[in-house]
Amino acid sequence: MLADDSLSRLRIGFVCAVAAHTLWGLFPLYWRYLRQVDALQLVGHRVLWSFLMLAVLIPALLSMGQMGGWSVFWRTITSVRCWAVYALAATMIAINWLAFVYAVTHDRILDASLGYYINPLLNVMLGVLFLGERLAWQQWVAIGFAAVGVAVMTVLGGGLPWPAIAMASSFAIYGLVKKKASLPPLMGIWLETAVLVIPTALYLWTVEASGEGAMGGGSWGTRALLIGGGVVTIVPLTLFAIATQRVPLSTMGVLQYVGPTLQLLCGAVAAGEPFGTGKIIGFGFVWCGIVIFLIKLRADTVSMRGVALETS
Repeated sequence: MLADDSLSRLRIGFVCAVAAHTLWGLFPLYWRYLRQVDALQLVGHRVLWSFLMLAVLIPALLSMGQMGGWSVFWRTITSVRCWAVYALAATMIAINWLAFVYAVTHDRILDASLGYYINPLLNVMLGVLFLGERLAWQQWVAIGFAAVGVAVMTVLGGGLPWPAIAMASSFAIYGLVKKKASLPPLMGIWLETAVLVIPTALYLWTVEASGEGAMGGGSWGTRALLIGGGVVTIVPLTLFAIATQRVPLSTMGVLQYVGPTLQLLCGAVAAGEPFGTGKIIGFGFVWCGIVIFLIKLRADTVSMRGVALETS
């Protein structure tokens, strides 16, 4: 019975993980429908509507005893250190969202895909620089391949893929900062949007008052998509939060590449972005690095299981 319950939890977690990464992979198709809206306004609406939707969802979950309940919530948010951590995290996620939205609304979806491909490798680098972690030679080789890939795309692909670098670096720093965070993922993103919501609301009010706002000057379809930006932000995050509690970290490490692969297809096939020689060679180097990275991850996982069996 316990085995059946564990298998059921694993299946649910796996479905949630695949669904979350699939939704993230299809994100560009959603935001491209809003490419007539300024990228900063899009991020502003994403922050605003995400905050408001979480302001309904989080209290409901806390009242049901989820995420530690209200006592844990109040104890955590009265900490100055907590707000400092989430303020820095909010800054990083805002940069990440802005770079992503700019990329997908300016025919640079392939850059967005590249950013999420190289992000795990940057995570490893930050672990070396700030956490004193040591890398195996395979991990150094993987990072080297990714760096060569970016260099090739810069030289042969028409310039530095800065949206990819901005996305990958901001999200890597975001992940590093969140290691110091103590709240569950959904509650954390609520605090991050809470940090951003007042300046965001002031900015959107100013833009709307000037007559240049997308909400006041756009069609009903545009307004619905802007509000829906909160939904498409929160749903995959919720699915991901469920998955991380049920799926082994090694499996999550592989599944994280579903998103950028779908984004690559969205850019090259659906959006028809040029995928010339420079991109092909550059992505080839990046993919080689990722394969080496995943092989090492798999070997480490098998080794850890062996040690666990010997000590049990």
